[in-house]
Amino acid sequence: MAQGKQTPRQKMINLMYLVFIAMMALNIDAEIIRSYYDSTVSLRETRLLTEKKNEDIFEKTLEAKAQQVPDTYAQPWEQYKILKQKINDLVSHAEQIKDKLKKESEFIEKDPATGKPIDVSENFSALNNNEGATEYFFKEGDENSPSKGANDLKAKIDAVRDYINTTFGKNPQLQDLVNRANKSLIAEYPKGKSPNEKTWFQNKFYHQPLIGAISNLEIIQNDARNVQSDALAMLLQEKVDASIKFSSYEPIVSGPVDIQAGQQAEVKVMLGTYSNSNKINITGVSKVENGKGIIPISGTGEGKRTLSGNITLTDASGKPQTFPWTHTYNVIAGPQLVKLQQGLILSADKMNVMYRGLENPVTGSILGADNSKLSLSAPGASVRSTGPGKWIVTPTTGTTVKLTLSGTDPKGKTISQVFEYRIKGVPAPQGQMRGQNVLGMPATSIPNQTVQAAIPDFDFPVSFTVNQFMVKVPGRAALLIKGNTLSEAGGLMRNLRSGDVVYVFDIKATATGLGNQQIKNITPVVINVQ
Repeated sequence: MAQGKQTPRQKMINLMYLVFIAMMALNIDAEIIRSYYDSTVSLRETRLLTEKKNEDIFEKTLEAKAQQVPDTYAQPWEQYKILKQKINDLVSHAEQIKDKLKKESEFIEKDPATGKPIDVSENFSALNNNEGATEYFFKEGDENSPSKGANDLKAKIDAVRDYINTTFGKNPQLQDLVNRANKSLIAEYPKGKSPNEKTWFQNKFYHQPLIGAISNLEIIQNDARNVQSDALAMLLQEKVDASIKFSSYEPIVSGPVDIQAGQQAEVKVMLGTYSNSNKINITGVSKVENGKGIIPISGTGEGKRTLSGNITLTDASGKPQTFPWTHTYNVIAGPQLVKLQQGLILSADKMNVMYRGLENPVTGSILGADNSKLSLSAPGASVRSTGPGKWIVTPTTGTTVKLTLSGTDPKGKTISQVFEYRIKGVPAPQGQMRGQNVLGMPATSIPNQTVQAAIPDFDFPVSFTVNQFMVKVPGRAALLIKGNTLSEAGGLMRNLRSGDVVYVFDIKATATGLGNQQIKNITPVVINVQ
């Protein structure tokens, strides 16, 4: 500009020149922000399309496969549902941050009156505002002090990445997914990888205008959805080698080889496919032809025969998958009438003994006869019918009980047989804590425990409600406690040391399922202080 004294006209020209330069700079900034904003909008639309594709196509396909082939796809489906929830949490959290920053910067996306989008030029000052992002992500604007908001966002990102590493890190088929997550879902640079020796948050949000912060948050959301899409695609991939061609088909009929007169059975018919690929190996057979194992069998000797083996298939990762198979058949005495097998069958449904005072279920039958016409008697015990060939026997006294089963065989002859069973008393209940009668724990944990009683390995529906017990610690008198918790014994535990032993004894309880029987002494609980 001219030096020295200037005329009013020259001053006016200089002022207009300065205004012109300022307007040019403002116009350039506005156009840059417009371009930046348009790119962010486009990125958001791409993310929404990815979300729709994930939910409408891939997700429904994986769920269907989990239902149809649970052995192969049930676990990937459950793993994906957890991953989706963590990604949803991250995307939703980032969206909340964007809304908060827009509100604080007075950014308006749509005209409240018309509902139409507001032009970027009218939001220039809001989109150019760098105070909101700086204050949200840094304590008092200090670039070296990340705020709680920054740590919360980092935790959401880390949760997704850590879950992927833990769940899929050892699966070679999902290594691309793991690598992408470790590269894109980060909130801090790997050691020595910062482009300018600044932190990830400093580069993304410190003194960044609103449009820059929104764009960076949108990138995080977009990366998360793309990782989700990758996970779906990889979990959906077939679990067998694509080079194995299953091009041959054959009907398969599965059903019993023998069926008793008057009984119902089920036959299953399906279509099987097979391949002669050398990546499929069948054991337990004599030879393999066109992908089918063949076993010649003979009718030497009567009785049941069982065949078994494995079919091993090598999947796309080179890992063998083994499928055991079995087949049972009967060798019978030729095409003649099956002779009547004389005799009766009686079985105890619970054990080979009967328990005194308890309802012992038993089942009886005569081969080929109508079980609804059977009868059972037991001197010294009560017998109650519960259906054709089924009874409840309740012994009272003695050490044995004789059950007499009577009925009519297929030829109309009345037959009966006596079966003798031992009678045992109900075992003594065992005092327990956490399902154990001897256990260890810190002294501070003992007052939080509950005392129970149970009969271990007892098949009958018997339960106990503890009413009171005694507790004894070293050097102190035993304390009587009403109820079933040790909370009242907290004072006794204060001076316990590691190696001390606490006894819970003289346990009193009420039993359900024992009828009128008197409960035997309940064994004590021993607690070793740790």
